[in-house]
Amino acid sequence: MKKKIALVTGSTGQDGSYLCEFLIKKNYKVIAADRRSARDTNWRHKFLNIENKVMYENFDLTDFNSILRIFKKYKINEVYNLAAQSFVKESFNSPISSSESTAIGPLRILEVIRETDKKIKFYQASSSEMFGKTNTPFQDENTSFYPQSPYAVSKLFAHEMTKNYRDAYKIFACSGILFNHESPIRGEEFVTKKIVRQLIEIKENKRNLMELGNIYAKRDWGYAKDYVVAMWLMLQNKQPKDYVIATGKAYSVKDFINICCKFLNLKIKWSGKGIKEKAINLSNKKTIIKINSNFYRPTEVNYLKGSPKKASQDLKWRPETGLNQLVKIMIEEEPNTK
Repeated sequence: MKKKIALVTGSTGQDGSYLCEFLIKKNYKVIAADRRSARDTNWRHKFLNIENKVMYENFDLTDFNSILRIFKKYKINEVYNLAAQSFVKESFNSPISSSESTAIGPLRILEVIRETDKKIKFYQASSSEMFGKTNTPFQDENTSFYPQSPYAVSKLFAHEMTKNYRDAYKIFACSGILFNHESPIRGEEFVTKKIVRQLIEIKENKRNLMELGNIYAKRDWGYAKDYVVAMWLMLQNKQPKDYVIATGKAYSVKDFINICCKFLNLKIKWSGKGIKEKAINLSNKKTIIKINSNFYRPTEVNYLKGSPKKASQDLKWRPETGLNQLVKIMIEEEPNTK
């Protein structure tokens, strides 16, 4: 039987790496597409032992011809667009370049599909950040969007454009609105990875202090390895639809810290309020966590909790990993991801 060919953009990132691993196990021929500079940090593929099991191609979301070249070279069946400037805080610093890749980049891929082969299935990585300043107790496929960052606005543009190409050109194009998902191979710029790594360093007396921003922001945290399965299921569905992928539970950053400390047997006590809140290590009475206002975003998103009901009904997908288990996995595998 002829292998399906899947193009994975952003393949060296957290999601791209787990997705490549998953598709290889599904007997796909996987084209791993990234900017040349991203290839220099290919540690995740090495960590997962897939570096010799994919075909690497240079790829630039800001260059239409770069995209077109790959589609002419391979008879692609499925495209998973995970490439983007994915760090929310950085999008405030570089809104134009962030939008160029995160918003217009997916449009370029859709245009190539429209021009070359409309039978190609397309998955767009949308984000729960698109909901932004929401007042609903949970967010699902019918919740209104109110993005609060250049990153989120860019993701919303790509999300709506994916729907437009689905409706206008009958392309099998769909988006997964993924809520926060973490893993041992999460990037260091993300707060969960920072918390795990720096608390381990504090436990091992390699660091004295960790500084954080809004520890009361609540997020719906899942395991990235579970979430890439949902991406694949969406493209195996009979009809292209958009789905919220989440656990249905929300925890604060402070909750995440407390769970980490429990697994590390690091006994702490919180004191103070607002910018003066801190965590004290009870074993030596030293302050190990402080709040730093520089880590706050210009516009905060305080609460996100997704409803995976539609994905459960249509795709038979459910998150396999709860937050406690996720934290345990991240802590146990952390030494291997340095």
